[in-house]
Amino acid sequence: MDTDSPGAHLGATRVGAVVVGVDGSEYALSATRWAGAEARRRGLPLRIVSAVGWTTYAPVGLPALGEYRRGLALETARAMVDAAADVATATVPDVEVQREVRGGVPSRVLVEESASANVLVVGNRGSGGFAGLTLGSVGVTLAAHARCPVVVVRGDGDGIGRPGAPVVVGVGDEGTAEGALSFAFEEAARRGVPLVAVHSWIESVIDPFLVPYVDWDSVASEERRLLTDALAPWTRKYPGVELREVVVRDGAARAVLAAAAGASLVVVGSRGFGATRGLLLGSVSQALLQHAPCPVAVVRARPVEAADLAEVR
Repeated sequence: MDTDSPGAHLGATRVGAVVVGVDGSEYALSATRWAGAEARRRGLPLRIVSAVGWTTYAPVGLPALGEYRRGLALETARAMVDAAADVATATVPDVEVQREVRGGVPSRVLVEESASANVLVVGNRGSGGFAGLTLGSVGVTLAAHARCPVVVVRGDGDGIGRPGAPVVVGVGDEGTAEGALSFAFEEAARRGVPLVAVHSWIESVIDPFLVPYVDWDSVASEERRLLTDALAPWTRKYPGVELREVVVRDGAARAVLAAAAGASLVVVGSRGFGATRGLLLGSVSQALLQHAPCPVAVVRARPVEAADLAEVR
């Protein structure tokens, strides 16, 4: 691959399966349907994973009870995986389905799975191991630490059955844009749908006294140029993708959320630093993960380091 081409360093084409984490909830089954459709689009297997925390089922001094609970937990997890596999087979019967029950903390298990995954998928809420989407929960933790793009399935289900619905990508600073643009253009190309690229700007750093004297038309024109320049390498690589450029004077999170209405997928980049670095996820990523009306893909702007993995609980 040409190392100067778009995606040469953050290339969206990875070897591996589409991995989905399940916990028996309806949200997990919705995520499984989405993941199955994505596996078919990518021509990859679907790997369904559930996690069991062994230490929870080992009461001190009662080894027999511990083994019983461990066995029950395993049986329950296998049933969850089997139920998800049935849903996947009904949705995409032509996709190879792999099943896996692993021991360990769910977030860490899925971060480990992400090392060899093409994309990692979870529901936005859950009833078991992959529970509620709040700060520090599995969905946000994965978005910050996973070694591949993470999709959190939100909105009115899995987004299947809405042909023609566009993919939306938020285009922010250069440090987070490249991976998100690579993923978004590939998704739009696979689905044969338009791509809406959203860039926002706001004058929060300008002295309020100067606001009436600023030539806002010139500012807007410059922001449009910046967006067009950022997209230029990708439009050359994906000439068949219908591109719609949106530049708005607003906060980034509000702008992308507004564009996401009616979308099949919204994509955002994130530096994804761990907690000890003072940042779990950017404000735009967090806003989308908690409020977007459709599935959200978070694409990290840099590879995961060993220090990041040590923070996963």
